[in-house]
Amino acid sequence: MELNEVSKIPVEKLKLDHKNPRLISQSVDSTDEAIIAELYRSAELGELLQSISSNGYLDIEPLIAMPEAGSDKLVVLEGNRRLAALRLLREPKLAKKILKTERLAINLPTVAKSLRGTLDEVSVYCVDSRETARSFIGFKHVNGPAKWDSYAKARFAADWYKQSDDNLKTIAKAVGDGHDTIKRMVSAIYVLDQAKKNELFDVEDRVTPKFNFSHLYTALSRSQYMKYLGLGSRWVKYDPEPNPVKSKKLDNLKELLLWIYGSSADDVLPVIRTQNPDIKRLGEVLENIEALHILKISRNLDEAYAAVEPVDSRFTASLLRSRTAIKDAAGSLRAYDGRDDSLLGVAEDIKETAETVHQRMQKKNREALAAE
Repeated sequence: MELNEVSKIPVEKLKLDHKNPRLISQSVDSTDEAIIAELYRSAELGELLQSISSNGYLDIEPLIAMPEAGSDKLVVLEGNRRLAALRLLREPKLAKKILKTERLAINLPTVAKSLRGTLDEVSVYCVDSRETARSFIGFKHVNGPAKWDSYAKARFAADWYKQSDDNLKTIAKAVGDGHDTIKRMVSAIYVLDQAKKNELFDVEDRVTPKFNFSHLYTALSRSQYMKYLGLGSRWVKYDPEPNPVKSKKLDNLKELLLWIYGSSADDVLPVIRTQNPDIKRLGEVLENIEALHILKISRNLDEAYAAVEPVDSRFTASLLRSRTAIKDAAGSLRAYDGRDDSLLGVAEDIKETAETVHQRMQKKNREALAAE
């Protein structure tokens, strides 16, 4: 095994990277079973297992690994998904352990005897440290052909930034991404880290299975959110620093993260359903004292935003939505068999309400014309 060269390495000599940026819920103390389970849930590991079982391991692109201190093994920095798949196919008992410890059933496809030999050794490019491999891995996964999700990208860039003397412009250039994008992502990571350290919020406690990291870094680029968290001019002008939110604003930070992501442990649902337009609407609510009070009490973004939205805009939007809804009902009228009197009563209520709205609008229209 030579540094900076490609060598054939037995799979049993390779170890999963417990600092893999792709892992949201894991730590350096996590078990291999926990890491493989998360890769299976989030990284399409099932498709890779099927592909390898059908075709054998196609040893086209080398894994990237570095020596593990104090052992003769290598930690895989690039290619953890491939290593996880190989280990599952080589170690059938591993799937049973994952079922027992992680409550995840992994159905392993059968590998033909003629293909099993392809699972024994893989090509590995060995480097001396994470730093040596960063530029290649960053370009490939941040803005290259095998993109990670936004959280993995941000965690990778943030770790690079924290552990080196490079500024974010240098990192952004190395991974082929815009400085502003990397800066927004890393800044949001610092906010999340501060929230976890102060036991305000943990990514693992979110309500939705998918972690919509873009909700947060998009929000934190808006002036309303920055003001709500007391983020000053340094937040915009300079590279991020640890603990960006002042202590007096930590309660606001906790509220904000719960509004965006909710809490599974406390059975609190998020108020954000989709990034557009809900992030924009929540930002406007944060600037309005009455709307913010309504949101804190009701945890209903629609109700809170009604206090912000101009009455004329709300009226127009409601009228147009009503027209669309009644047209949809008319298009499905064949589904009504005439037997349900309650539905006929609903239709009568709609008719009366519509006539009232129309009459009042007509009257106001006449008055407006007469005033001219």
